[in-house]
Amino acid sequence: MTSNATTKATGLQRLLVHGIGPVAAIAIAQLFGTALWFSANSTAADLMRVWHATEADIGWLTSAVQLGFILGTLGISLSGGADRFRASSIFVGSAIAGALFNLGFAWLSTSLVSGAVLRFCVGVCLAGIYPMGMKLIVGWAPHRTGQALAQLVAMLTLGTALPHAMRVIGAGLPWQLVITASSVLAVLGACVIGVLRDGPHSVMKPRQTQRAQAGNTASRSVLHVFRIRSFRAATLGYFGHMWELYAFWTVVPVLVARTSLAAQFPDIGVSGLAFLVIGIGGLGSLIGGAFSQRVGSARVALTALSISGLCAIAFAAGWQTLSPIPLFGLLILWGASVVADSPQFSALAAKACPPELVGSALAIQNSIGFAITVVSIAATTALIEHIGLDATWLLVPGPILGLAGFSLTSLRARVAS
Repeated sequence: MTSNATTKATGLQRLLVHGIGPVAAIAIAQLFGTALWFSANSTAADLMRVWHATEADIGWLTSAVQLGFILGTLGISLSGGADRFRASSIFVGSAIAGALFNLGFAWLSTSLVSGAVLRFCVGVCLAGIYPMGMKLIVGWAPHRTGQALAQLVAMLTLGTALPHAMRVIGAGLPWQLVITASSVLAVLGACVIGVLRDGPHSVMKPRQTQRAQAGNTASRSVLHVFRIRSFRAATLGYFGHMWELYAFWTVVPVLVARTSLAAQFPDIGVSGLAFLVIGIGGLGSLIGGAFSQRVGSARVALTALSISGLCAIAFAAGWQTLSPIPLFGLLILWGASVVADSPQFSALAAKACPPELVGSALAIQNSIGFAITVVSIAATTALIEHIGLDATWLLVPGPILGLAGFSLTSLRARVAS
């Protein structure tokens, strides 16, 4: 009976590897797993009504997820767990646990406090999904990392937008069922990775290295990657990008609701428009991934970061005067470019660090990057409460500082060599 089960599992793995392909399988699992991320935001209107919450309170729910993700990624990176255990095992366990905590949020939380605690736990679990998905990609497709990670981030983007689509489809359903649907998807994602497992190019620390790098020594080995100029350049660009990205995704429904767009497209509604603006980032990531094979990840990342920065400036300056169609076009361009640089910065970082530290290096990069998002999300949502959509000026420094950090560090690296 055990032999039959093993044969069946092997057959399913072959179907994933030789059928849809390992990169596509990981990307689909990432789509399902990251549906947990913004599931609460898709039901913001219901939560504001039931819990008498404000837009800033919904921002704090998002920040609770981000905080959990930060601590989770910090833990698996500094402990070396990201490289000591199989990425597929971490992914599966995290997706299942995240689905359970998400169900708890839907059916057990009764206030913002209990809701924030459960969303924090979801964030901790996401730390085993997103960076481990990137490590799985490196293990299956090490020679086309930029393009492969672009597919992964495209699915992350669709996963972020998916709850908004669920809200449209289930408009008449209780908000708890909409969130429950994202938990079901997360479990399906766990099943896909459980069958696929780690790739043939995955690198784990040898056991003797694990014992030698216990405690503080392990932490120092991970932090050592910041001494590598090419890794530091990619990470600084990534940090600037992160200041803008998640704050933008968080406030997209507010940007739509407080402009003329909601009245212009009443049949689509706020949730439908938010899905389009966020979801178009998946296409932007795929286009960026294709170009990375021709011009390199660095050029794609810098171009996308420049475009998203210009879109932020244009929206902040013109949201009151632009007519609905140009305003919608601007948001679509912003949504497409705001995330297209993410997989390319991650690909540059993965290529710059030693193979046996890829998981931990990407996790700690994520940890610091998402710590930045907590500040930008809280600041932007709070400022919107006081001055309205002019608060989007707060997103502009991210792309500017990211471009400057990447360019100056890369220039120093070339001069030094």
